[in-house]
Amino acid sequence: MLKISFDDIYILDLPENHRFPMLKYELIPQQLIYEGIVAKNNFFSPKSVKDYWLSKAHNLNYIEKLNNLNLSKSEIRKTGFPLSKQLVKREYVITQGTLDCVDYAMDYGIAANIAGGTHHSFRDRGEGFCLFNDVATASFYAIERYKINSILIIDLDVHQGNGTASIFKNIKEVFTFSMHGERNYPFQKEKSDLDMPLKDGIKGDEYLKLLNKSLEEIKNKLSPQLIFFISGVDILDTDKLGRLKVSREDCKKRDDMVFEFAQNCKAPIVTVMGGGYSEKIYDIVEAHCNTFRSMIQLI
Repeated sequence: MLKISFDDIYILDLPENHRFPMLKYELIPQQLIYEGIVAKNNFFSPKSVKDYWLSKAHNLNYIEKLNNLNLSKSEIRKTGFPLSKQLVKREYVITQGTLDCVDYAMDYGIAANIAGGTHHSFRDRGEGFCLFNDVATASFYAIERYKINSILIIDLDVHQGNGTASIFKNIKEVFTFSMHGERNYPFQKEKSDLDMPLKDGIKGDEYLKLLNKSLEEIKNKLSPQLIFFISGVDILDTDKLGRLKVSREDCKKRDDMVFEFAQNCKAPIVTVMGGGYSEKIYDIVEAHCNTFRSMIQLI
C-alpha cells in the first residue's frame, strides 16, 4: 500500500509573491485522487517532529532560535521566507511526514511526502526555502530506529543538496548523490559522496545517460538498505530557474529509472517532492504527478 504524507498546513498562507509555489501542495493530491491513482485513505496527516530527532541533524541552538523566532534579518533573508510561528510549525509537520514515510516504506516498500526535500538546510542555518532538513533528520531516524547502516540519498533537484552534503560529510552510513546544475544555486557547492554537475541547456537524452551512469557507479559501491529520492521537477525546460532542457516525458523516464533502481536493489524508497518553478502551475503539478504514476508501478 502506498502511504502519502499530506496536511493542510503544507499550504502555507504567504504574501502574494511567495504564494504561487505553494499551490502545488493543494493540487497534487486533488489530481492523484481525480485520476484514481490513489484514494483518500492513501493519505495520512503527520504530527510534529520531536526536537530529539531534529537535534540529530541540527544544532539545538538553531532549533531554539527558530522556535523563538529569533533569527537575524540576514538569516531570515537567506531562508527566503518571512519567519512566523506558522512557518516553523509547518516545517515540524513536514519533517515528521518524512519520518513517518520511513516507517511506511519499511512496511510496504514505498512511501512519499507531498512536500519535503528541504536539502539546503544545514546543521546551524536555513537557506533557499529550507528551514529543517527533513531527509537528513529522517536518515538519522532510520539509522537509530531500524539499525540501518547503508542509506542512499538520490537528489535530482536541479539545485545541489548542499545542506545534506554538509550534514553527512563524516557519516559513513549515508551516501549522498546530487545531480544538479553546475552554474545554478547554490553558487558555493558542498562535496557530496557523488556529485554530477550538469551544464546549462542539457537535454533529456544526455541527462538520462548521465543518471544511468551515476546509478551504475553507485550500485558498484554500495547495497542500500533504504533510499531517499528528492524528485525535484525544476529540471524541466519550462522551469524559470532550472536552466536545463529536459522535457516532461524525460523527467518521467528519470523517475522510472530511479524506481527501477530501487527495485533492483530490493531497497525501500521514500520519495519527497523537491522544487519546481515553471510559469504554468499545470507543468509543475503534472510533472510531480508523473512521479506518483511511476511510483505506483512498484506496488
